[in-house]
Amino acid sequence: MDGDSPTFGRRAVMTGLGAGAAALAAPRVAAQARATRRRRYALVGCGSRSRMFETAIWGPHRGEAELVAICDTNPGRLALAQRRAAEAGAPSPRPYLAAEFDTMLRDRRPDALIVCPPDNVHDDYVVRALDAGLDVITEKPMTTEAGKAQRILDAVRRSGRHIRVTFNYRYSPFRTQVKELLMAGEIGDVLSVDFQWLLNTVHGADYFRRWHSDKSISGGLMVHKATHHFDLVNWWLSDVPESVIATGKKEYYIPAMARRMGLSGPHQRCRTCPEKAACSFFFDLEEDAALRALYLENERYDGYHRDQCVWRESIDIEDTMNVVVGYQGGATLSYSLNAFNAWEGYRIAFNGTKGRLEHGAVEPALVAGASREQDREIVHTRIIPLRGAAREIEPRMGEGAHGGGDAVMLADLFDPDAPADPLLRAADERAGAASILVGVAANQCFRTGQPVRIADLVTGLERPDYPAMPTRQDRIPMPLRTDQV
Repeated sequence: MDGDSPTFGRRAVMTGLGAGAAALAAPRVAAQARATRRRRYALVGCGSRSRMFETAIWGPHRGEAELVAICDTNPGRLALAQRRAAEAGAPSPRPYLAAEFDTMLRDRRPDALIVCPPDNVHDDYVVRALDAGLDVITEKPMTTEAGKAQRILDAVRRSGRHIRVTFNYRYSPFRTQVKELLMAGEIGDVLSVDFQWLLNTVHGADYFRRWHSDKSISGGLMVHKATHHFDLVNWWLSDVPESVIATGKKEYYIPAMARRMGLSGPHQRCRTCPEKAACSFFFDLEEDAALRALYLENERYDGYHRDQCVWRESIDIEDTMNVVVGYQGGATLSYSLNAFNAWEGYRIAFNGTKGRLEHGAVEPALVAGASREQDREIVHTRIIPLRGAAREIEPRMGEGAHGGGDAVMLADLFDPDAPADPLLRAADERAGAASILVGVAANQCFRTGQPVRIADLVTGLERPDYPAMPTRQDRIPMPLRTDQV
């Protein structure tokens, strides 16, 4: 954010990639000049995703940020967050139940609100905070439905405040490196994109045992998970989606599959399952200290079971999805998401007027909120000219969660002296809407079998700020003759 402004300012584009490469080459060092007053934050939703923000404020950014209040529906999670603050040697944030949210804003007078509850209530807290004159940081997805996105866009215009959507994937060094290569014109202008995202039966299955398996809460994987992926493509291309065609189905996480595997179920949850010894999808909340403290020890307050059966009939999200997206600039995206694969990660290829950029990563498959440290990704990137030998690109790797992206993003969020970013990785409400509306449109396609135009879903959505890219008017070299290859 811009430390000279009380809002999250939109950055001007810096020319040239040299400054950008220098800014990305190493972790940011705290500037000598610090704000005289720490920025005050309130946080709503004390589940697993809130921990990234809490740890940042209580740790590396305690000099410029203060968490003054927390809010949740579950009093046990509020108490746990206070204990974690004490363990970190930080002042204890004042706890408020969800019904006391407006009281919290009046009493504690924060400068900004961090939004981390289940996806379907993001819009309510975001709009109330904007109307109270606060800036907002929200976890992805920004919201789950077109009508809720419209509420947020209208509130931004009404209030004059802004939103930061925490798309940490943009900040992973090897993904920002891909953006630099595309901006530099390595493959000319991009005409089409092929993108496969694979979730395995550890991480992928975990979506089907949590609240995410209820589409009315999460928007399904097309919204909750794929918002990351659609935002990456939007940002990589510096373009906005225009039309969507999609198909989706649930064919693996179903009762019939459990019976084909020799179970008599499904049952309701792993903890009480009579066939836990026979099911390799058994999930033990007792085993992990973080999950036990966050969920098992607090389910008596709200009845939420973090270990629901992945085969149960009530699941209504898809596990196999295919999407074609048309972009305003003319590019076409072919995207697939599969939630029961043999490995975890992705492959993407950009097909351009001068060649092809191939990039991918094998990712560690973790259960959300667990204590285990994240392993390092295995990343590859290469450029293939239209005629000629492929060139391997050494990936720029980072340290920490999400490919090193979390630490870089959090510095960009909380450091008042964060330098201007030539890659414009900070995402606001426009980028948040542009990403979720692809998933919303895909869900509509699943129901109707008809294509959807993004412009028919909301009104007044402006184009996000993106860096300049090669255009379809730029001169391109003639490819090598076939006898020169």
